[in-house]
Amino acid sequence: MSDHEPSWELYETFLEVMREGSLSGASRTLAVAQPTVRRRIEALEGALETVLFTRAPNGLVPTEAAHAMLPHAEAMAMTARALARAVSAPHDAERGTVRVTTSEVMGAEVLPAMLASLREAHPRIQIELVLSNRTQDLLRRDADVAVRMVAPTQHALVAKRVGDIPIGFFASERYVARRGQPRRVAELAEHELVGTDRERALLEGLAAMGLELSPGAFALRTDHDLAYLAAIRAGLGIGACQAPLATRPPTLVPVLPDVRFALPVWVVMHEDLRAVRRVRAVFDHLVRELERYVAGARPKKRRAR
Repeated sequence: MSDHEPSWELYETFLEVMREGSLSGASRTLAVAQPTVRRRIEALEGALETVLFTRAPNGLVPTEAAHAMLPHAEAMAMTARALARAVSAPHDAERGTVRVTTSEVMGAEVLPAMLASLREAHPRIQIELVLSNRTQDLLRRDADVAVRMVAPTQHALVAKRVGDIPIGFFASERYVARRGQPRRVAELAEHELVGTDRERALLEGLAAMGLELSPGAFALRTDHDLAYLAAIRAGLGIGACQAPLATRPPTLVPVLPDVRFALPVWVVMHEDLRAVRRVRAVFDHLVRELERYVAGARPKKRRAR
């Protein structure tokens, strides 16, 4: 290896080439010329004295060395972003950048309105919103605040459970008009269903209710949560989703309304960030808004006559 440690610029370029799969893709992401990307990759290979990519007719092919280096480059990128957020404003100021991570559905369907009201109250706070069903490591500062559907297990975290979101089975009005509704769980097997692909939670949940289904029983299978929800709304079949989302246009019809699952919701941050006002403002705001969201999802009690 060269005596001179490669700069972050070279590692950043390597990371974008790995993500985009080509010099041209990395060029667009980094907003630099393609020859510049090539020179940086060649400089990194020279400094590390190893080949990171081989040239093939269909583009660049990462070597074993590139795959081994990728998680370390990703960790460097996370650290660089955390450093930028840390110096974006003093700790006692309600301004600067806060990185929020949550699942695909929560980030696309639930949080945007909450973040809009946050910006109205704190216009000098900027938000980085990361949508991922993979749990981000708050101890490594991959994010500042997380909205999670599982209880945090790491120490040194501040966590607030805001409640449970009911999950039920729903279908579009078009589907119900065409196929009707099942009256009991066993009759789901006679209907068109929207299911998951590699994720087993739905199959296991149905099995626990006495309905054993194979992946072939589903009209459509996807592990992409937004595509899953879109498929239900489009009328591809019956599927499971958050009850509050079913009330939004296009409205979904409850199927087997007595069958419900509970999805716990947690708001989490690192305990060292409690004194950082912009982070605390985001944490407290999301706790309040998510508590309202969960409360609005609870079934209304019937009045005695």
